[in-house]
Amino acid sequence: MTRIAPAADTPYFNFQFGLLCFSNFLFSTSFSMLIPELPGYLTSLGGAEYKGLIIALFTLMAGISRPFSGKLTDTVGRVPVMIFGSLVCVICSLLYPVLTSVSGFLLLRFFHGFSTGFKPTATSAYGADVVHESRRGEALGALAIGYSLGSSIGPLAGSFLVMHYSYNTMFIVSAVFALGSVTILYNIKETLPNPQPFTISLLHIKKDEIFDNTSVRPAIIMTLLCFSIGVVLTLSPDLSESVGLKNKGFFYACYTIASLAIRVAAGKVSDRHGRIIVLIFSSFTMLVAMVVLSLAHTIIMVIISACLLGFSVGMNGPTLMAWTVDLCKPENRGRAVASVYIALELGIGSGALISGWIYRNRLENLLYAFLLPGLLALVAMLLLLNWRRKETMLQEQQQTVYDLPE
Repeated sequence: MTRIAPAADTPYFNFQFGLLCFSNFLFSTSFSMLIPELPGYLTSLGGAEYKGLIIALFTLMAGISRPFSGKLTDTVGRVPVMIFGSLVCVICSLLYPVLTSVSGFLLLRFFHGFSTGFKPTATSAYGADVVHESRRGEALGALAIGYSLGSSIGPLAGSFLVMHYSYNTMFIVSAVFALGSVTILYNIKETLPNPQPFTISLLHIKKDEIFDNTSVRPAIIMTLLCFSIGVVLTLSPDLSESVGLKNKGFFYACYTIASLAIRVAAGKVSDRHGRIIVLIFSSFTMLVAMVVLSLAHTIIMVIISACLLGFSVGMNGPTLMAWTVDLCKPENRGRAVASVYIALELGIGSGALISGWIYRNRLENLLYAFLLPGLLALVAMLLLLNWRRKETMLQEQQQTVYDLPE
């Protein structure tokens, strides 16, 4: 049985798609509610100097697991891979109250990365399966709605639970949300034709299965733009505290709500006018966001920068995934998506590590830590402008050849 592409007028937002969005919401809420409070939790364990590793270790494992999740998504199926990713969240959230040493915590953060290494890869491939290519950006933007909602509510909920109850309560609630995601996924229909049973041999990854060559350009832009996410995830809790934001999750809420507000519209624009145009504007917006964030010394400035960053991520997220699927072969969608997610983890992980090294728990260093991702966003914008120029020149040459008299 071969995959049959949906017709252009086939609606993609049906009951199954809605279930997947709700599963995304629960999954995202589960792991994002931990983010603003983990630096404080690690400090309470005596590991304040290791804050940069909280995100870096998580993304390192996510990146390592991507080739495996990509291959399994294209062989075993989308749904089993999503279920595994959510199950990892359940197990790790329950283990945080048990492993209370600094080394135990860091080891758990490392293995927690399996969750985002698996679930988003299969989810993006699933989204590409159920929609015509002319609406791919729109559909992937819509699929991210649940994820964005969870990312906005999760940090607020996590900080609330810690402020009024305890860290352990937050970990247990996180596990409950992840378990809900697993339950929903068992009711979602598989979209991969002829999925194979899982065997250990499928975990053998060949060199050409690690990275899909068609994904090079999207991967480069993903790395450059996601560096800022690693910086923000690591340093925004301390910045929020320094300006008087008691709920450290408020920054993430503003950021994700802004991202949610623009995702579907950005996907539609990229479907009609091209992926690169949207990514150029996204890169410029991120540059502005990082400059404002580097200068932020009031709550208003922090909120403005969070919204600008959310607008940028909301534009580049579905657009980069749609661009990746545009360029790859249908049978390699899982691998191609995984390749770009490897770039995402590389960007986030390096951003977390380098920003932690620059910051060194000194507020005056935040200026330099936030300006660096702004510089990388500028590099991304210049690359995209150059690719756009070459693309336009090629189209003009092809049109000239077409217009020549016979």
